[in-house]
Amino acid sequence: MAVARSGLSERQGGPRPAATPDFGEMVAALPVAAMLIDPGDGILYANGACELLLNQSERSMLGLGLHQVIDLPQSYRERRDRGGLALYDSELTTRRGHRIHVDMAEAPLPDRPGWRVVTLHDRAAVRRSVMGERAGAMAAVGAAAMLGHEIKNPLSGIRGAAQLLAASGGDDELTTLITTEVDRIAALIDRMQDFTDTRAPDLHATNLYPLLDHVRRVAATGFARGIAIEERYDPSLPPVLLDSNRFVQVMLNLVKNAAEALSGVPEPRILLSTAYRHGMAASPSPGRPRQPLPIEICVIDSGPGAPLQIADHLFEPFVSATPEGQGLGLALVQKLVGDMGGVVGYAREGEPPMTVFRILLPRGGAA
Repeated sequence: MAVARSGLSERQGGPRPAATPDFGEMVAALPVAAMLIDPGDGILYANGACELLLNQSERSMLGLGLHQVIDLPQSYRERRDRGGLALYDSELTTRRGHRIHVDMAEAPLPDRPGWRVVTLHDRAAVRRSVMGERAGAMAAVGAAAMLGHEIKNPLSGIRGAAQLLAASGGDDELTTLITTEVDRIAALIDRMQDFTDTRAPDLHATNLYPLLDHVRRVAATGFARGIAIEERYDPSLPPVLLDSNRFVQVMLNLVKNAAEALSGVPEPRILLSTAYRHGMAASPSPGRPRQPLPIEICVIDSGPGAPLQIADHLFEPFVSATPEGQGLGLALVQKLVGDMGGVVGYAREGEPPMTVFRILLPRGGAA
């Protein structure tokens, strides 16, 4: 039975009216990962949400069996043959080693023997309520940043007074404590104010590798001293559309985050990698159209990863895996990457599991 590439464009009784959306258009708009499976168990269609969840382009999945893309449980075929399948709150692994926490459902198409639709509901996305909580937290940060602007003026007065006391023979220990705490609060306010920076990014087609080399050298001589930093780069990577200063800030944040996660880990290791993902596309933020994001940059570390209770909230302000953390670094990373038209995500991948922060950015210049 012939099926059009864009989906089921015909049905019994004649073609659809021209104004009726076809299968591809309808499924492409879904925020849920969806695939169309043909009678030979081959993947005929995968929407954008599926590409992003599985970190694999539709083009690379076409014609493969579902089992060649996802490591399915042993009971999968038996349960599917009973007429549909549903797996709830399950952790599955892709054949590329990417762990996903999903609700999986598979249903046969009526009057189309052998045809099936598979959907994967990302549990992390469900818990985030389609980023509603994150948007609210970001608004709170904006309000805190504006308040911080007003607080910095009296802080300057307090610091000056402490310095005058020290100069006039005051208690050095107490005046030092005052100035240290004032400086710490001022630095925290400065970081919050980064979220209210509405200036447009200075985007240019840029060679990524001098920037990555700069990040590696800064890390190796500072906060990541003593940690092996490896590189696994695609030498044929084209120019990337980015703001150089913002990109360096993002990478330094992620590498510093990785170095802190490796405290106490035997044989700590950080890996910087790049790759070109053909056909990869995503929406940089809710309400914005999908766009090609083929440039992948990963910061990978051999640490234990984020605690499960906060893993789905890492990019929200004031969420931190460490008691002394302020919870602003990763939230700022997401803002800066989004400003450049990209997306960033967290995952545990491979065997043994490694922590992966993956950035997807647009290509610079013509494809």
